[in-house]
Amino acid sequence: MSAVTPWLTGALVFLGAAVLAVPLAKALGLGAIIGYLAAGILIGPFGLALVDDPETILHFAEFGVVLMLFLVGLELDPKRLWALRRPIFGWGAAQVIGCALVMCLAGWALGAPWRLALVASLGLALSSTAIALQVMGERNLMATSSGQAGFAILLFQDVAAIPILALIPLLGVPEADDGNAWWEAARALGMVAAIVLGGRLLLRPLFRWIARSNTPEIFTAASLGLVAGIAALMQAVGLSMALGAFLGGVLLAESEYKRELETDVEPFKGLLLGLFFIAVGMSVDFNALLAHPAVVAGLLVGFLTIKAVVLWLLARGMALPWQERPVFTLLLAQGGEFAFVVFQAAAGARVFSPETASVLIGAVALSMLVTPLLLVAFDRWVQPRFASKALPDVKELDEPQDAPIIIAGFGRYGQIVGRLLYANGLKATVLEHDAEQIEFLRRFGFTVYYGDATRLDLLRTAGAAHAKVLVIAIDDVEQSLKVADLAKAHFPHLTVIARARNVQHWYSLRDRGVAHIEREILDASLMSARSVLEAMGWQPHHARTLAMRFRRHNVEQIEAMWPHRKDQARLVSMARAGRQQLEELFAQERREREERRREGWGE
Repeated sequence: MSAVTPWLTGALVFLGAAVLAVPLAKALGLGAIIGYLAAGILIGPFGLALVDDPETILHFAEFGVVLMLFLVGLELDPKRLWALRRPIFGWGAAQVIGCALVMCLAGWALGAPWRLALVASLGLALSSTAIALQVMGERNLMATSSGQAGFAILLFQDVAAIPILALIPLLGVPEADDGNAWWEAARALGMVAAIVLGGRLLLRPLFRWIARSNTPEIFTAASLGLVAGIAALMQAVGLSMALGAFLGGVLLAESEYKRELETDVEPFKGLLLGLFFIAVGMSVDFNALLAHPAVVAGLLVGFLTIKAVVLWLLARGMALPWQERPVFTLLLAQGGEFAFVVFQAAAGARVFSPETASVLIGAVALSMLVTPLLLVAFDRWVQPRFASKALPDVKELDEPQDAPIIIAGFGRYGQIVGRLLYANGLKATVLEHDAEQIEFLRRFGFTVYYGDATRLDLLRTAGAAHAKVLVIAIDDVEQSLKVADLAKAHFPHLTVIARARNVQHWYSLRDRGVAHIEREILDASLMSARSVLEAMGWQPHHARTLAMRFRRHNVEQIEAMWPHRKDQARLVSMARAGRQQLEELFAQERREREERRREGWGE
């Protein structure tokens, strides 16, 4: 009998451990991440020793983090990223510098050499992007203020890892002159510029050419090849692979291939992220931890406490809702995967000994293991007992629905739509993301399901495959457009009726083929204008006629301006011409009414 090849044996070990540990962890209410970490510990060198080279596996599994950052970048177009520049470089810098400064002073006060205290504090100030984004996604927190703040801080940390790694050789014992530092910096900047410029000029034509071949598997291969290629280029000049993948995602965020790329990459991201967490569990050096248990315990509790205090103060400074602050603090207080790289580089540069690096890496890995447990404990015992208003027991959508209408968003706008439908005997499946809003509506007899309508699986469960109408009444513009994209890509038979916050939102919806759009304040504003006309002496029926005529003219004008939405000068010219036309129309009508009144026709 021939021997089983090593890679196949390794694949069976990883898959078997994940299949056994993850469902068990979820059944115990501990979450998937705990299952992956426990599986890694079980099969690693300090468990059953089924795998004895966790470092190699960890380097490969980091590609899961790279894919995750690529998908995050796809959700952020350049305009939105530019809008986040202040929280990224403001609060992000405050978090890294604040945590590092306090931990460095604490380490120095306890007698640690200043080089050790500085590098250790900089590494420990970083958080796990993989765990934080995974948990925020599972809890639907990305659209909340704490989710946006957490993402901004995590993105700054990925950027900050670059100068931290550049600083380490300056603090260590030099072995040889590796080259000019200015030349290395120029290479790094040149590579970033090449990725940005090349991405804008080449990626869309490339994917257009591949799409014409009508071979989905090649499109999938091109998607993965793009991410791997950018990661390799960034690593070649000593930059963060994850940061490069994020830039690639941002460059494609406005392309017509965005949804297809997300669909192709998502399954690989999930599997490789699981492998990453397993590798983290395997990399915990229990020999180093057992040799210095008091040091590890003190280090773990110390840096978690310091980061938690600094993050809580930042959350107050950012005016985050108090209900969101505990999860925000716990997610960012843990150590991160970049700390492994920082501490290994520091040991290589002889800033401190390999044994010290093992202790620091072990403390970081333990923090990544402890954080999901702390979140479970918080959800079960702390939040229900001490929160003045616990999250309501909302009903999640877990069974397929058959209503002909789906309403996404049931706030002040969606409620009016829903009430009119219910009054006329029409059945609708309602999705709402705000748990407190659902609890409030339930008191009035409404059946509303908790869920994020931007999730494709949830729309399928809501019955989008056979429903007739989808009402997009979501307040957030980005989420509204994402639902419209999903409907167009996966449920083209649906008649989409959407709410627009403003004219720009209206244009974006029309770009996606949505024909039935209503601006949320147009009719309310016209009703107020009618009341003003009546208060000034106009007859009610005349005021109504003028308001309806204004509405018809306004809608027609917006429709006519839509093809020229990117030509600012043309838009201004058309808007002025339309306003003048409307004023002349009303002036002509006033003259005609005055003539009829003089001739004795009256009102």
